Amino acid sequence: MVDVERIFTVRKPVDTVIEYLKDFSHSERWDPGTVSCRRTGSGPLGVGAEWHNVTEFRGKKTELTYRLDRAEPGRLVFVGTNKTVTSTDDLTLTALGEGTRVTYRATITFHGLAKLADPFLKREFERLGDEVVSTMTETLEAL
Repeated sequence: MVDVERIFTVRKPVDTVIEYLKDFSHSERWDPGTVSCRRTGSGPLGVGAEWHNVTEFRGKKTELTYRLDRAEPGRLVFVGTNKTVTSTDDLTLTALGEGTRVTYRATITFHGLAKLADPFLKREFERLGDEVVSTMTETLEAL
């Protein structure tokens, strides 16, 4: 399992940030690894909503089904799965003056033989975490 956490501040109100991030298809703009992300259902965005996500990591594309697992005041948790990996994006959003403090935690759990890659991939996921800070800040502040 690989855990990556970043805490940063954006100059947008917390309600604006939550509303935007609740639609995981927007990860195309803020997640440097996401190639495409499309909602697979309809209806209101809430717990149970799902997206088909294509991610590129180290030159290889993989497909995951993401689900909004938790939507609480100030917290959104998305869980993406396929046969090789479970990827959890846990976002805690706190009002900070007129801005928002974002706590972004990604947990990547490999299954089967892929578990052997954990120690070798930690550094790459840490690098991606740094990129998320930059791209998510830029994206949110442009709203």
